[in-house]
Amino acid sequence: MLSWLDPQTLSRTYRDPIAWAILLVDLFPIYAIFAYGWDATSLVFLYWLENLVIGAMTLLRMAVTTVNWGPFGPTVMLVMGPFFTFHYGMFCFVHGVFLVVMAQLGAGSEPPFPTPTGVIDYALPSGRHMIVFVGAIIGLQMLLFLRDFLGRGEFRESDPMTEMAKPYGRIVVLHIGIFVGFGLMLALGQPMLGVLGLIALRAMWGVYQTVLRRIAIDEEQDDAAFKVDEASRI
Repeated sequence: MLSWLDPQTLSRTYRDPIAWAILLVDLFPIYAIFAYGWDATSLVFLYWLENLVIGAMTLLRMAVTTVNWGPFGPTVMLVMGPFFTFHYGMFCFVHGVFLVVMAQLGAGSEPPFPTPTGVIDYALPSGRHMIVFVGAIIGLQMLLFLRDFLGRGEFRESDPMTEMAKPYGRIVVLHIGIFVGFGLMLALGQPMLGVLGLIALRAMWGVYQTVLRRIAIDEEQDDAAFKVDEASRI
């Protein structure tokens, strides 16, 4: 179960500058805490905004993989795209409402029921320079999309259904992280420990995903080498 923590696998993983870029973005909020005074509210809203970025990138990946379904691909996307937008959007909206209400109750104010755009309006100013951190997330996701999904041809081995299912696991992890983080704050009376615990949990999830990415690349390279070797014997 913990084979992804194998030292050799980790060593291969972090020979790639992209892996370090992912880790840097995951740990970047620590800087925001000490430099800009971010608290738990700012942090969880950053992760919520990241969910929106992931959703937008998922739509883009779904659209690209329709090429694997031939002339029917665009037609299928006309159905699946709106369905994913509504379904995933509802997950994010409900999660966002929960965060807004929790933040306002913590501040001692009466929480109105926010609209979808109202949650975004509440999230963006929740921490100083929030837009910079969101921009870093967008830049990293675009880099992975261009280098891996398009450049390495990952889209050829996928389809809209597969891509549509991927972001939901992240939402579950984020919910667990929020409860663990706030649980630490309540149990220990140390808000900073809870915030740092949430960042650590998010970073560990990022390391796990990065190692899986490295394993997939290794398997592709092994398959390519095997095919070349087989061809040379013919």
